[in-house]
Amino acid sequence: MSQLGAWWSKNLFNFVHGNNLVYNTCWEDPRLDRIALNIGSEDRIAMITSAGCNALDYALDEPEAIHCIDVNPRQNHLLNLKIAGIKALDFETFFQIFGTGSHPEFAAILNDQLADHLSDDALKYWRKNSNYFTCSRWRPTFYFYGTSGLVARLMGHYLDLRAVKDSMASLWNTTTIEQQQAIYDDYIKDTLWTEWMTWISKKEITMSLLGVPKAQLAQVQNEYSGGMAKFIQDCVESVFTKVPLRDNYFWWLYFSGSYLKDRCPEYLKESNFNKLKAGLVDRVSTSTMTLVEFFKQTQKPISKFVLLDHMDWLYDNNRKVLHQEWQGIVDASRDNSQVIWRSAGLMNDFVDPIRVAIANGTSTMGDLLKYNRDLAAELHQQDRVHTYGSFYIAQLKH
Repeated sequence: MSQLGAWWSKNLFNFVHGNNLVYNTCWEDPRLDRIALNIGSEDRIAMITSAGCNALDYALDEPEAIHCIDVNPRQNHLLNLKIAGIKALDFETFFQIFGTGSHPEFAAILNDQLADHLSDDALKYWRKNSNYFTCSRWRPTFYFYGTSGLVARLMGHYLDLRAVKDSMASLWNTTTIEQQQAIYDDYIKDTLWTEWMTWISKKEITMSLLGVPKAQLAQVQNEYSGGMAKFIQDCVESVFTKVPLRDNYFWWLYFSGSYLKDRCPEYLKESNFNKLKAGLVDRVSTSTMTLVEFFKQTQKPISKFVLLDHMDWLYDNNRKVLHQEWQGIVDASRDNSQVIWRSAGLMNDFVDPIRVAIANGTSTMGDLLKYNRDLAAELHQQDRVHTYGSFYIAQLKH
């Protein structure tokens, strides 16, 4: 890539992430994470906040603490709004805001019921952006706001133009994979994957709006036969034809704009909402800083690390920070801590060579990490999101 191209790529991604709420929902399947992590009452979890949905999901396993860290304050503001809602609202009001994605009285609810549970910065942000939940005709739910929501809204218009929405909606009413396959093959596939769709799905601006950095785009382009456009097509086909859709709330949300009470994250189910309200939500905290900064200041050892896919970007843009991050993980962990992460690449090969300091000298991460590749492969196939190239589960040995 030319110097100009590299400058454009970095600044485009930084602009999108530095000036916007990027993720209005988590795009990683917590059902798999909870199996991989086997969370217990003595666990302290450090994770990237994203939209906060998965932190609330993990809290249902009753760990000692969940530390959510994000450099984008807007992502923490979103999680803190959810925490405030769990503490202050009844379930129906909470579900209307975060399940349906809109509430005409949101501004009043914010001031009258949520304000006392929010920091000054979070309250200021949501007062300024209360329209995210009062919405508009063009953006009728919160889940069409934020940069990823904008892409979802535009895709909805595309589906309307291609007249495939009814056929796609019927996929969620099927009871077998064979039925899903038949509907997709007969009514959706050829109509959906036009030349325009192939073109737009591999554009850097589209990927940046979805939170995919240039490094991840390049990984897929280089490693996947057919490049990013074919990778996206194959991911969508896998979701619609290989994984049961009835409880797939991830794709349903971006298709419809709202959750249903029987098709939603665990924290939006009434019984789990009540468990969180009864005290579990108090175990979730947020920090607006880098992971490196957090690991330097944490007082108690961390037993579970949830790194999402951000290392792809660090490897391409700031390997020094990537090394510092793994050093921080080693320093902040206890023996047999678990680490999970995802990658756009089909094979992540840049973690193992990283060298860190340990008590008796130095070691590579490859010597310290014991991978559970069989479980990772099994869970990866069950992933309801199905947009990552690979999934990693490792135990950290000191």
